[in-house]
Amino acid sequence: MTTTTTFSRRRITQAIALTLAISSSSSMAQAWPSKPINLVVPFPAGGTTDVLARALAQPLAEVLGQPVIVDNKPGAGATIGANFVAKASPDGHTLLMGAVHHTIASSVYKKLAYDFSRDFVPVTTVALVPNVLVVNVSTPARTVAELVSLVKAEPGKQAYGSNGNGTAQHLIGTQFQGQTGTQLIHTPYRGSAPLTTDLLGGQIMMSFDTITPVLPHIKAGKLRALAVTTAKRSAALPDVPTLEEAGLQGFNIGTWFGVLAPVATPKDIVARLNSEIVKIIQSPEFTARMAEIGAEPVGNTSEQMAQQIASETEKFAKLVKDAKVEIE
Repeated sequence: MTTTTTFSRRRITQAIALTLAISSSSSMAQAWPSKPINLVVPFPAGGTTDVLARALAQPLAEVLGQPVIVDNKPGAGATIGANFVAKASPDGHTLLMGAVHHTIASSVYKKLAYDFSRDFVPVTTVALVPNVLVVNVSTPARTVAELVSLVKAEPGKQAYGSNGNGTAQHLIGTQFQGQTGTQLIHTPYRGSAPLTTDLLGGQIMMSFDTITPVLPHIKAGKLRALAVTTAKRSAALPDVPTLEEAGLQGFNIGTWFGVLAPVATPKDIVARLNSEIVKIIQSPEFTARMAEIGAEPVGNTSEQMAQQIASETEKFAKLVKDAKVEIE
């Protein structure tokens, strides 16, 4: 057998293999979804992540022709749910409703069973939600300056709540203490729902949660908003100043939420998910719902979300290092 003949057969074999691979990928994409889709929320029901997931699930189910089940798997600063999705079959039937907390966890936790930057493929950012400094109405402080004076009078006695160790709320609280020279007790919860319950009940004095779970209570006069943590004011709370306006420099932390899939999910499926979800995000119904909960709809490309994750991971790595926050 000549070398030319051997080379030709090898090329033919490679071409057949490539055709089969493309055909297999295409068939998988065409058959997808073949069963209900699990949209994993790494927090309990009632928080912003859960609210956004449920706002997305119904219209997504309608366009895909399969139920989209919101599956709450809370704990360990959102890392339990993330690990579940990272280890799931990459067939497009298990997705993560991720958030900024995952970019923080990469630096905060010494050991994680997954790598957020490598084990997931971004689909799209769903929304951005500002965080807000709120206090129980029994607290006499009506401004950030008054709150700082109150806390300084009782160092180490007042508590702030967060959605868990290593979450944005935890880090904001740490940065707040560093800039104001105050000492607060950090009380981590499994999510916004139990945190808000204790905040309303007076078990803790304050929190830096996202606007969504506390907005109804602010409007009802049960909680008092003192400042938002983003660089600009929130349209949902236009009369509430930013922390920078209140005298704290360099505060610009909000919370993004988005959909991700296990890293080996076929590109055709990721592209279909992106296309359908972005259409939903841009719809008048979804936009109106986001306005109700104080969220800003996004709907970007997978590549843009990947860039966002890389940038946020780098930013929070520095904040975590400066704040000396570390969890085993």
